[in-house]
Amino acid sequence: MTPIYHPPVKRSIEIAGHKTSISLEPLFWDVLRQVAAREGVPINALVARIDAERLEADTPPGLASAIRVWLVAARR
Repeated sequence: MTPIYHPPVKRSIEIAGHKTSISLEPLFWDVLRQVAAREGVPINALVARIDAERLEADTPPGLASAIRVWLVAARR
């Protein structure tokens, strides 16, 4: 198991045909994988949904921040 306090890990994600890199701590990558599996969607699809939601905000956060916040809010 990866230690809880671990530097972010950069991974490539494709959103709507556009490749981008996202840096998240391993804990968040693990939770993102779990949520995607539970919902039966690929990680890219889940990230695309989070991206679309964040862009609707009055002041959209960065994508990595939006993913972290979304994951915490989804677990409440």
